[in-house]
Amino acid sequence: MFLLEALRDLRTVGAIAPSGKTLARLMTDPVSTQGPGPVAVLEAGAGTGAVTRALIPRLPRGSRLDIVEVNPRFAVRLRHLVAHHPSLVGKHAQVEVLQTPVEHLDGDRQYDVIVSGLPLTNFAPDQVEKIMARYLDMLYPGGVLTYFAYLGTRQARALLASRSEARRHAAVDEVMAAYQRDYAIDRRTVWPNLPPAHVWQLQRPHDR
Repeated sequence: MFLLEALRDLRTVGAIAPSGKTLARLMTDPVSTQGPGPVAVLEAGAGTGAVTRALIPRLPRGSRLDIVEVNPRFAVRLRHLVAHHPSLVGKHAQVEVLQTPVEHLDGDRQYDVIVSGLPLTNFAPDQVEKIMARYLDMLYPGGVLTYFAYLGTRQARALLASRSEARRHAAVDEVMAAYQRDYAIDRRTVWPNLPPAHVWQLQRPHDR
């Protein structure tokens, strides 16, 4: 399914293969460091559920998980995953799959952790700015956003894409670099992934 959807619309799928296990583990690490009590988690751009499968077993009992995915076929698959995942039995966790852009989520929703699989480098710079600002607004003070960025995509587009596409990608990188400078608390490199990627953690300040 992932390959078919990537062929159908690579811009919104944003990858040629699902996230690997190491990347999925690093993406979900902040859920385990929030403490033993219930947490509120948002996963945005869940795709076929590669990260979701790593995320669900790490949810403490009584947690809330909102899964956002705009692709209708992926959303159906994610609902099936949630309905049959053995790790949810007895946890009394509230898990919901929402087929909507993350920017359209209810403004009152707040989270301890946001796990983003959105292919931000495929979006327009102003859309990336809106998404990142929305992420920070939805985090509780001290909450953590984790996301990944593939290595070498800017250089590849500079060589292979049109000038306008290369400029768009460079502008997105500038938006992300500003957020990294202001909020980054960790970055790990995952070489055994297709393609290799950085996993970033950004934290909303406690006093904001």
